[in-house]
Amino acid sequence: MKLSTPRWWYVRDRGPGRVRRMLLTPLSWIWASVTANRIAKTVPEDAGLPVICVGNLTAGGTGKTPVVRELLRLLTEQGVAAHGLSRGYGGRLKGPLKVDPDVHTAADVGDEPLMLATGYPIWISADRPAGAKAAKADGAQAVVMDDGHQNPSLKKTLSLVVVDGETRNDEWPFGDGRVFPAGPMREPLEVGLARADAVVLLLPADLDEPDPLLLAQFGDTPVLVARLEPAAPPPAGPQVGFAGVGKPWKVERALVAAGCDLKDFAPFPDHGAFDEATLKALVRRAQDFDAGLVTTEKDWVRLPLEWRDRIAMWPVKATFEDEAAVLAMLERVLPSGGGGSP
Repeated sequence: MKLSTPRWWYVRDRGPGRVRRMLLTPLSWIWASVTANRIAKTVPEDAGLPVICVGNLTAGGTGKTPVVRELLRLLTEQGVAAHGLSRGYGGRLKGPLKVDPDVHTAADVGDEPLMLATGYPIWISADRPAGAKAAKADGAQAVVMDDGHQNPSLKKTLSLVVVDGETRNDEWPFGDGRVFPAGPMREPLEVGLARADAVVLLLPADLDEPDPLLLAQFGDTPVLVARLEPAAPPPAGPQVGFAGVGKPWKVERALVAAGCDLKDFAPFPDHGAFDEATLKALVRRAQDFDAGLVTTEKDWVRLPLEWRDRIAMWPVKATFEDEAAVLAMLERVLPSGGGGSP
């Protein structure tokens, strides 16, 4: 069963989640302690190639996967044989396995790996070191790992944490700073930042500047600003949107900001499967508005094949504002000569 992200997690200091936060706080202390002990006691395994980890400090909805795709693009353009690595959350296969979008489904390997595999070599592996070693044996010169900041099993060469930079409507990416399940944090902010080489602050396309109060939270940790932008315009005409992602309300905002004539929007749990009854209900809702149906790329790859021609996919991409700074950071951790042999 997939659970929806509680929106009250992201409201600071007040709001309907106050009592729930208080009741869940003792459990959050246990979660934080278990995470800290696991990280402290595990000796990371060196897979023999650079590992660039793209993680986060919260329980999803930050935009990690578009950042992974952009890093794979930048590395590939520099002549580096870069492969992606994912746990394959939501898929039944444990790996190590190289994802083939012509063979595998989201139920096999997870939606995010399947989405990335349309453009780059992607591996799934519940055992991260085994996955990195399999990628190296297949010719990878560097691995970009989607998630894993709190997974200490694989030695990381560069650790980036992606932070949702949108702070409006009383929302804050860290809520009031409490750890799961009392809040969205996977671990306390200062603890997670201490292991990060840089923060990727991901801003929506329609937000002019980062929030200075949010920037101040990162202290001396370098910040790389990126934009989450449409990779294509939304479909023309009236639309009913739906999304099963970490923060579905952000998809709704983004569609409207991109000029979509959005008549209605349905949120679903992150990574959840869409059954026939749900899809038929969405069709009926769209018919009420004489509208089409639109969803995210991540949701679209989870649709049954026979439904994909009936629902428009709206892709997004991450773009770094200072690409030169990102390339300089990558060059410092890559084998000498960029695309040469490790």
